[in-house]
Amino acid sequence: MPASPAGRSPVRLVLVAIAAFGVLVGLGTWQLERLAWKEALLARVEARVHGAPQDVPAPAFWPTLTREHDEYRKVRARGHFDHARETLVYTVRGEDAAGPLKGQGFLVVTPLIRADGPPILVNRGFVPSDRRDPASRAEGQVAGEVEVTGLLRLPEEASWFVPANNPAQAIFYRMDPADIAAARGVAGAAPFVIDQDAGEAPGGLPAGGGTRLAFPNRHLEYALTWYGLAAALVGVVIAVLWSRRKGRANEVERRS
Repeated sequence: MPASPAGRSPVRLVLVAIAAFGVLVGLGTWQLERLAWKEALLARVEARVHGAPQDVPAPAFWPTLTREHDEYRKVRARGHFDHARETLVYTVRGEDAAGPLKGQGFLVVTPLIRADGPPILVNRGFVPSDRRDPASRAEGQVAGEVEVTGLLRLPEEASWFVPANNPAQAIFYRMDPADIAAARGVAGAAPFVIDQDAGEAPGGLPAGGGTRLAFPNRHLEYALTWYGLAAALVGVVIAVLWSRRKGRANEVERRS
């Protein structure tokens, strides 16, 4: 005789639970793999940030630059700032930001015109909203040839939480060298920005060295959560099966 629906139900429950258990364990294992990747990334960034500055990559290498191999590399370049084409990128510095300046303000991005290569946009650092006018920080508008050292940064990725840039009106919320160069008519500019080191602007503004190096790393927490859910699932299934078995035993006892 075919098994009754009640008899098939525990088998179906176990099969579904096994599938769900496999998914949960797989998610936990994936998070552990992400943890290893994130720790390796942090180690690479730490080594790059504190390494000796190298010359900026030559234009021939620009198409091959990647976040994995080049982001946060310490670089240097020589040239003179084209302050007439300075661009402001809106930002907010939280309480965890380096340096004393907090709150709303702008990142000052200025083309570095080089004699030995195409121009490079330099994020010279942060200025508060009340110092956005270059005239209010004239001491920092350095003239003549300078050597810039800082971190190589590729374009910021778009985010739902950051408004889109409006190059036509020179309104920027995201560091995108292509947008900025096009809006300011900086032909042939590098596809990256140099985040200038701290202390390189006379008078203290713009305040460089504010590159955010905090990377969220909650992968271990997520892995433990998934593994915990898998363990809880096993406990629930065992409890359900035990309850059904006990119920059948009581039923048989009552009938006897």
